[in-house]
Amino acid sequence: MRLLPLSMVRPGMKLGKKIYNEEGLVLLGEQVELTQTLINRLGKHGVDFLYIADPRTDDIIIPEILSDGTRLRAISEIRTSFRKLMDDSMKRKSVGFVQMGRAFRDVMNLIIDDLSGHKDAMIMLTNMSVMDDYLFQHSLNVCIYSTMLGMAHGYNRDELMTLGLGSLLHDIGKTQIPIELLRKNAKLTDDEFSCIKKHAEYGYYLLKDEPNIPLLAAHCAFQHHERLNGSGYPRGIEGTAIHDYARWIGLVDSYDAMTTHRVYRKAMLPHQAMEIIFAGTETLYDKSKIELFRDKIAIYPIGLTVTLNTGESGIVVGLNKLVPQRPIVRVLTDEDGQESQAPQDVDLSKRLSLMITGVNEIESA
Repeated sequence: MRLLPLSMVRPGMKLGKKIYNEEGLVLLGEQVELTQTLINRLGKHGVDFLYIADPRTDDIIIPEILSDGTRLRAISEIRTSFRKLMDDSMKRKSVGFVQMGRAFRDVMNLIIDDLSGHKDAMIMLTNMSVMDDYLFQHSLNVCIYSTMLGMAHGYNRDELMTLGLGSLLHDIGKTQIPIELLRKNAKLTDDEFSCIKKHAEYGYYLLKDEPNIPLLAAHCAFQHHERLNGSGYPRGIEGTAIHDYARWIGLVDSYDAMTTHRVYRKAMLPHQAMEIIFAGTETLYDKSKIELFRDKIAIYPIGLTVTLNTGESGIVVGLNKLVPQRPIVRVLTDEDGQESQAPQDVDLSKRLSLMITGVNEIESA
């Protein structure tokens, strides 16, 4: 399969990977033939990229790090709980949050179990081909990224549970923000942005006294927008005054926001988002955390179309864990744009004279 921006998807192409609806259920299965109507509908629902079946890459399988059952349970719990809090704004005791806390712990146990089977996996984009409300899917994405990084960092299961709950619930305070403000597709006024920023405090107060939610998870909600140099909010604290978990979540939260479709802009690709993250080294984010993230993130995801400095183009078919910025590329066209009759896989970690100079610059055959 190959990963294409929606703008390059054409009627008649077939899906290479399932698309989930906002309930976490499979909406469109693999090998479904796309029509212009389907393509347009996916675009309206915020899907910017699709995995497309391609006979030249039939041997490429992208494993799901969460089982369908875990994904469905997680999305269902997030949606149900967050919507109750939205409907019962500032009256959370009436919605049985003690039971919600237990349910979220159960979800985190499932997530940790699933991810434990993929400890050595590179972190791939988790938000491709999902039609969902941004808040719900973003919460799960940040949880997956943070938990995988926590495993790579060496946290034990209890620590992963706290980090995972903090990341899963880091934006729960947004349930107390007017929905029309969260979905506004124009520039926010100063007053509107001030209102949005209050979600960090709201999240802390929603979580801090719950017996089934660790107090540190509440502090993750409180601190995930704080930055090393004190430029964050809501308190402008800096350095080690920000808890380690919150610094992990702040980094991942920024990355996922950039690589996810928003009402006011399209999603970036991983390598573009990582350039922005690197610009914040030791001012916004810890250098050591960025370096671990860099070593674990697939900045050129499997299936991505890339152009090499030779003018040849191909598809990323494999990743190198030690040098993720230099993947394995299946060269499909030569420097003149002519399709190769015998595609070859080139390992960029061994061919140092070759470099990726562009992405998604050729049409699918």
